[in-house]
Amino acid sequence: MFFKSYLSRLLALILVAVVSLTGCANSSTGLTGNYSQDTLNVIETLTTALDLPKDADNIKEIQSLAKEQINDYISRYRRNNSSGGLRSFTTMQTALNSLAVYYTSYGSRPIPEKLKTRLKQELKQAEVAVKRGI
Repeated sequence: MFFKSYLSRLLALILVAVVSLTGCANSSTGLTGNYSQDTLNVIETLTTALDLPKDADNIKEIQSLAKEQINDYISRYRRNNSSGGLRSFTTMQTALNSLAVYYTSYGSRPIPEKLKTRLKQELKQAEVAVKRGI
C-alpha cells in the first residue's frame, strides 16, 4: 500500500516536471518571444510562402509552417500590451488574418495575384514599422 502511494506521487511529480519543462521550451515555429525578431521571421516565412511557384516540391511544408507561425504569433502577441497597440502589429494582424482565412477556406490552392500583392504590401509596411520601433 505504501509503495503504491509513493509510486503514484512520484509519477505525478515527474509528469508535472515534464509538462512544465516542455511548456517553457521554444515552439517548433522558431518564435522566441522577441517581438521585433519574431515579426521579421514571420514576414520572411510568409514572403517565401507567397513567392513559391504552384509546382514547388516543398509547398505543403512551407504552408504548414506559415499556418503554425500565424497561430503562434497571434496568440503570443495579441494580448501583449507592449506590442498589441503598435502599428506594426496591427498591420501584421491584418495580413495574417487575410492569409489565415485564405488557407482555411481554400487550402493549398494558389493565392490570387491581387491578394498576393496586397499581402506583400502589408508585410513590407509592417517590416518598416518594426524596424522603426512603431
